[in-house]
Parts: sequence; structure tokens; C-alpha cells
Amino acid sequence: QVQLVESGGGLVQPGGSLRLSCAVSASIFGAATMGWYRQAPGKQRELAALITRGGSTTYADSVKGRFTISRDNAKNTVYLQMNSLKPEDTAVYYCRYNDPLGATAWGQGTQVTVSS
Repeated sequence: QVQLVESGGGLVQPGGSLRLSCAVSASIFGAATMGWYRQAPGKQRELAALITRGGSTTYADSVKGRFTISRDNAKNTVYLQMNSLKPEDTAVYYCRYNDPLGATAWGQGTQVTVSS
């Protein structure tokens, strides 16, 4: 069973930075597509960033130029570097795993709060 553990959330002032990490227990992590999603209070969960097995990335328009997704296959970990944070980035951030065998899994979520 695939398990994901996120870390790195917290409280930051507008304009600040945070780096989220998601450690994955999966034998074929390198073949998986990994995503970071977020859910703000009262809103639906939405995709923030995605990275494929080949390293191709996709970003929501709202985070382009500010967020960077990356992966370290040797450590079975995916990262989300978040710069120039805004109050509207406040949300619970979730990591998602999806591999070629059809297995999918979500992490437990990590809270990011951007406030002065």
C-alpha cells in the first residue's frame, strides 16, 4: 500500500517562502506522476502543480512563476517550493501519487497559512 507523508507547512508572512516535501513509500515512485493540490476553506480542492515521470511540469495559472515542483527519485520525495506567497495561497496542501499500474494515493495534508 502506497503511503505519502507531507511536511513543511506553517505560517508565513505575505511575500515569504515555504518548501513542502512529500515522502512516498512506493517501489515504483520513479514511474509515478506526482501532484500537489490545495483546498482553501469553503472551496474545492484544486491542482497547484504536477510533475510527470519524465520531469515535465504543469502549474495552475495562479501559481505560475512563484511555485516550483521538483522530485528526487533517489529519495522517493517530491517538493513544492513556494515563493512570493500571498494570503490567497492559504490552504491545506495535499500530495497525490498516481502510477502506471493504476495505484493512486493522497497524503494527509499540510496547512499553509499566509498572513501578517
